[in-house]
Amino acid sequence: MSETELDTAANCGDDREPALLPVDEALSRIRAAITVVPDRERVAVRSALGRVLATDISAPGDVPMHTNSAMDGYAFAAGSLPDADTADLTVVGTSWAGRSFDGEVGPGECVRIMTGAVMPAGADTVEMQERTDRDGDTVRISLPQKPGNHVRYAGEDMKSGTAALPAGRRVTPADLGLIASLGFGEVDVWRRPRVAFFSNGDELRSVGEPLRLGDIYDSNRYTLYGMLTRLGVEFLDMGVVRDDPDAIREAFTSGARCADMLITSAGASVGEADYIKDTLDELGEVDFWKMALKPGRPLAFGRVGDTPFFGLPGNPVSVMVTFYQFVRPALIRMSGETETPRYRFRARVRGGIRKRPGRTEYQRGRLTQSTDGSLEVGTTGDQGSGILRSMSVSDCFIVLTAEQGDVADGDWVVVEPFAGLV
Repeated sequence: MSETELDTAANCGDDREPALLPVDEALSRIRAAITVVPDRERVAVRSALGRVLATDISAPGDVPMHTNSAMDGYAFAAGSLPDADTADLTVVGTSWAGRSFDGEVGPGECVRIMTGAVMPAGADTVEMQERTDRDGDTVRISLPQKPGNHVRYAGEDMKSGTAALPAGRRVTPADLGLIASLGFGEVDVWRRPRVAFFSNGDELRSVGEPLRLGDIYDSNRYTLYGMLTRLGVEFLDMGVVRDDPDAIREAFTSGARCADMLITSAGASVGEADYIKDTLDELGEVDFWKMALKPGRPLAFGRVGDTPFFGLPGNPVSVMVTFYQFVRPALIRMSGETETPRYRFRARVRGGIRKRPGRTEYQRGRLTQSTDGSLEVGTTGDQGSGILRSMSVSDCFIVLTAEQGDVADGDWVVVEPFAGLV
């Protein structure tokens, strides 16, 4: 037997198939095929929350614009203080936030100053009021005093022209405040991608319809609705499309016409009653992949006309896994957001995990913290691709590489938390 034959020979101990596409290769192909939506919008600052900046934002001036006090207290010149344990200073005025002291502070003098108020001429240091003793117009302070104490200098946060926020950043609540602090009332953002999606299958019923023998409720459109909503994209739910060539053709044609991306569930595998492949061969260019992935081995990707298309599996957990691992990165890229590495870390396994080498697995898990503060993770139980509750009760994916086999109790594994993902 040749070396090649040895490599591809069937083995009951693993899940390897020569034709399976590795996860990284699929991600690379998808990334190369996705481009940013071509349109920009100018929106009010408050409406920019969760949107992706289309242009850099730079500081038009120093932030803060003036040197000011970081505390309520008294401003004075540290260099004019005597060599002693305390100093008595005469209060010659007050500097308020928004209404500064117009005079100049001389030796032996100080100015009452509020947080954010402009530092008066002649003063370079502030002592907080809680550490002073005032009697009429005289204030006693302790010595020595460090020059510049409790002072915020002009440009300390940002100098004029400094890049404050880069294009490609998804705006956070802190960013809203930062943009407002620069005086901008509007910003340029990328248009939200529009996604059309539908489920396919004669056995599917919408919620509220009676079920006949063999029918099931279509849960996938609800999970897709939730996942797309969390991503902040616009979408069109096209409902359930029956296994009819004309209905499927019309759904693909109308969906591709109005959307930037088209997603189906229960149309990624090709069987006798599946008309998806024939329709896509007519309308577009789509590959049906067998992924080295569990759950979610069947995945279709390509274009319907010029519109990117994802055909997700029909099993509920497979839909969620393939969405988070493939569709979500594609939509982030389409949104114009700068791509960042997935947030993953290591944790010790509780109870061990059974796995055959050959496919990357995304098992559903729950994280806990041990008494020593370290993180532990265990599976949520049965990992079947149709058990949607395993996603509902979990808070992370346990990511097991294609090369990995069984994982023993206490071994380290890679974990991808749902926080920030789901």
